[in-house]
Formats: sequence, structure tokens, C-alpha cells
Amino acid sequence: MHTTVGIIGGGPAGLLLARLLHTAGIDSVVLESRDRRYVEQRQRAGILEQATVDALRACGAGARLDAEGMVHDGIELRFDRRAHRVDFPSLADGRRVTVYAQTEVVKDLIALQLAEGGPLLFEAEVHAVEGADTDRPSIHYTHEGEEQTLTCDYVVGCDGFHGVARNAVPEHLRTTYERVYPYSWLGILADAPPAADELIYAHSDRGFALASMRSPSVSRLYLQVPNGTDPAEWSDDRIWDELDARFALDADPGWRLKRGPITSKSVLPMRSHVTEPMAYGQVLLAGDAAHIVPPTGAKGLNLAAADVIVLARALTHWHATGATDLLESYSDTCLRRVWRAEHFSYFMTTTLHTAPDQSPFETRLQISQLDRVATSHHAAAELAENYTGLPLPTGPTG
Repeated sequence: MHTTVGIIGGGPAGLLLARLLHTAGIDSVVLESRDRRYVEQRQRAGILEQATVDALRACGAGARLDAEGMVHDGIELRFDRRAHRVDFPSLADGRRVTVYAQTEVVKDLIALQLAEGGPLLFEAEVHAVEGADTDRPSIHYTHEGEEQTLTCDYVVGCDGFHGVARNAVPEHLRTTYERVYPYSWLGILADAPPAADELIYAHSDRGFALASMRSPSVSRLYLQVPNGTDPAEWSDDRIWDELDARFALDADPGWRLKRGPITSKSVLPMRSHVTEPMAYGQVLLAGDAAHIVPPTGAKGLNLAAADVIVLARALTHWHATGATDLLESYSDTCLRRVWRAEHFSYFMTTTLHTAPDQSPFETRLQISQLDRVATSHHAAAELAENYTGLPLPTGPTG
């Protein structure tokens, strides 16, 4: 089988790319190692930047997003047992974010791909990518018990941190930058109304906490925990009590979360990771295959979407004109935005979390930084502009 673009990975990046290519008249095949049920239930991000929302609407995947997504105009920071709201529209030229779970984005894109797009093969295990430096690279995979080969004009690796696409870039030509953080997140889903209309990020001497949501009746909450924590160690009551303690306010001592049955518990390690370059020959990397951010800045899904939006433009330009200049500059174009998002995610993570060996001096520096956000228009605008999303690059110098 041959296709113009072979896409490894049927998560949001791979599916959005396939949809964008379809609307541009470019054929593709998507290979996903997991089954459809797993992909549609995989819990990940829930905050969409405006550029991500715009791309989903433009490719026909915006109907349910517009009907069910929750538009947010800000976040609340809690620190030193006080609260401060960061208003996005007034600080970031009217930009907002939308809460719409990755599970729902994926469901929408899968439905469109199966109804209108090219082949989407679930349980297709990719073993290797060969010929990256030729004009016809190949993807070797197993599907329905048979070894198969897909040849392509271009291969795009959207197969995540543990995928095989990154190995197509020779080890001696790629550089890895990484930071592993000394804490993790214990994340829960609960059948309980959200604690507030917007997300609450809390810094406390007990550790970080985040109150988010998936819908008006389902809360998504996180606690900072030591690396290696077993979720089974945390009873439901212990989780709720610890969340209340970390969100505590002197001005409102009676404030409590709305409790309900906890339906899911998981522990998420925290790391920052970038692989350079994001391309080699006819193989291009996007999303988690090229970079990982800690979730504190809500950048993971949005960075992946930005990658494939830039890549779809480059592939469309090549398909229409034969020119490869945008494809050749793809890695450099995306990496400028990637590193800004890495920096913002690092800032949010290290400012809000309490490290195991943290000194009182370092804690006071964190509170001072948060207080500056609360009292300085410029500091608040910097946070708001990065959180709602920096402009998408449009070309080699964009």
C-alpha cells in the first residue's frame, strides 16, 4: 500500500493532521497501535487554546465542541492562603481558553476520519520506519496478524514519547534535552460539580493542587505527590481532605470542594523533554514524539495541535507547488514555539510545586513571584498571554 502521508499514531495530533490533510485533498493513512475504545477513553488534557479551537472548527470538528465546550475567561491562583484571579481577555487581547476533554476531541476526529477520511487502522503495531533519507520511506507494521508495509512520500510520527518514529532520526544527529521533576500528580475524576467556574491553581506548604473539570457534573482534580506513589495508598476521604487543606483560604475558612464518588485515580510523572531536530529526510515528528511538557501550563495537546497545523500548511504548499521550503524549515519553525511553551510550563511547575528538599527561602521566592502576578499588570499579562497561547508560526520566520 502507498499513500502520500503515513501517520503513525491515532491520538489528537495524528487525527487532526489527517483531517487537515483531507480537507486539503491530500491522502493519508493513520496507524494506531491501540484499539478504538482505549484511544477514545485515554484521559489527558482538557484545555484548548483559541488556535486549537479554530483549527478544529475549520476542519469540521467543531460542532460538539461549540455545543459542550466551556469557555473560560481566566484562572484563579491561590497562595499564602489568599486568592487572585487572572483575567485573560483584559490581559491577552481578548483571548480565552476552552475546556473540552481530549477524549471528546479524539472521538470527534475519529468519527470524521472513519466517515470521510482515509484509512484509520486500529491495533496496527508499527515496528520500524525505514528509508527516511529516501524519496519513498516505508513503515513496517503488523495488523490483524499480518506483517505489512506502507510506503509514503512523507512519514509523520505522532506516536508519543515511547513511539518508534523518533528512532528514524539517527541517534548521532539528534539531541535530547530533558528534566525530570521530583514529584508527580495524583489525578482523579469525580462525579461532583466543579468547585468553581474556572480552574484553581493552588500553591501551599503541603504541595500543589489543581481544581479543574470535564463537564458541569464531572470534576478533574490533582494533588502533588512523591514520585512512585501508588494511587491505592490514597483513600477517597484522604484525597478530599488533602485537597481541601491545600485550597484553604484565610478570607473564607469555610470554603470546601463539592464531593462525590471518585471514578478514576492515576499517578502522572512530571517531565520536560525536547528532541531536536523534529525532522530528518522525509520523516517529521509532531507532538509528544518530539516534546513533552509538564501539564501545569496546559500546553501538551496545544503544542501537538500547533505542530500539525504548521505541518499541514507545509504539506499543502508542497502538494500544490512542489516546493519543499516550508517542510525543510518545519523543525526550526516549530521549535521556537516549543521552547517558549517549555519555558512557561517550567515556570508554572517550579513556581507552584514544593520540592522535597525545598528551603523556606525558596518558598518565599515562590510566594513573591505569585504576588507579583497578583499586583503587576505586566507579570499577569505575561502569564495570560502564554496560557491562552502565543500566535501560531506562519512560516520560516513566523
